[in-house]
Amino acid sequence: MRYEKTLIWVLGITFGFLFFDRNAAAFLMPFIAGDLHLSNQQVGLIASALSFSWAVSAFLGGVLSDRTGRRKPILLTSAVAFSLCSVLSGIAGSFLALFAARLLMGLVEGPFMPVCQSLLAAESDPARRGHNMGVMQNFGSNLLGSFVAPLVLVAIANHSGWRMAFYIAAIPGLIMAALIARYVHEPAGRPAAASPEPGMSSAISYLAMLKLRNMLLCMLMCIFMVSWMVLGWAFLPLFYVRARGLTTGEMSLLMSLLGLSAAFFSFLIPGLSDRLGRRPVVAWCSLLGALVPLAALYWHGSLYLLGALVFIGWAASATLPLLMGTIPSETIPARYVATSMGLTVGIGEVLGGVTAPALAGTAADRYGLTAPLFIQAGCALAGALTALALRETAPQRVAASARPSQLATR
Repeated sequence: MRYEKTLIWVLGITFGFLFFDRNAAAFLMPFIAGDLHLSNQQVGLIASALSFSWAVSAFLGGVLSDRTGRRKPILLTSAVAFSLCSVLSGIAGSFLALFAARLLMGLVEGPFMPVCQSLLAAESDPARRGHNMGVMQNFGSNLLGSFVAPLVLVAIANHSGWRMAFYIAAIPGLIMAALIARYVHEPAGRPAAASPEPGMSSAISYLAMLKLRNMLLCMLMCIFMVSWMVLGWAFLPLFYVRARGLTTGEMSLLMSLLGLSAAFFSFLIPGLSDRLGRRPVVAWCSLLGALVPLAALYWHGSLYLLGALVFIGWAASATLPLLMGTIPSETIPARYVATSMGLTVGIGEVLGGVTAPALAGTAADRYGLTAPLFIQAGCALAGALTALALRETAPQRVAASARPSQLATR
């Protein structure tokens, strides 16, 4: 129990600073786009670059981790490397240079999350698995990467320029690497997840994973929900400043609410899914995600109420740990947990995080900055509808549904 908590906080805070660096370009884009003369399409391509390399390395890092049984060296390498890539982003003097820096950052950040989740799947009590994996992925990443980051980075950019903001963002990751070296250990080798689906052997090919209903649905939902999230990060700052006419300070406050919301719901939503079931919680929360772009588009009253609507709608972000980690870990054999997570994240990032911002950027150049927000709302609706087809995997709900059949047999 004590080591579970240590893992959650050390890995969760490190993942938070990883997202601090990942999201920095989006929050600083109103400054960068003017300085480097970027089009909306180029803004989308910069977001796509990181998502693409993240996707590839998430899958390859998961495979490497499962095959070698080594987790800690991958985490340490990733933490040091993504911090250095933040410095490269600050040095960039053109679209191509910034594109390359973000591409490299995605490459070194990608393996971190699936390897972290495989560690937690190994060390968590089954009754707390959803809660632990959800808090690790969502709390630090959103408190630091989405709440603190826009407030700090925009303030630094206003005072010292956007390049200095990138340089300062590199420091925390190096500190967290030292804490990983001190407190994180290789798993003891006990089973990492729930038993695989009935009739499935402990060995399974990558192609066989794609044939499993829940795996396929999780990948499809990841496409929709990663698109929803990346479009919010990439285009809401520009929409607030250029289309709504808000100041960069007001924009930073509204964007920070995304992180505050996700940090709050990172405790509530995964915990509810442990008790109420994965399927209903994922479906309803995904639907809430449409509230974010719709509020930004149509609410023109008090900014306080706009902030409240955005706060509630961003609860949909809490579904991603369930789709990327918890449900796959409860669907396939334990030895393939990191691989399955890497596969789910990879497909979601490639088809969602890469294509969505690129297409949305092109649409924004043609139809205006409202286009990406309409696409974002559609992604949330599609994710909610897809979730209805999930097969329930929450241990408590599965056990409860099995009791009546057992009593009938007796």
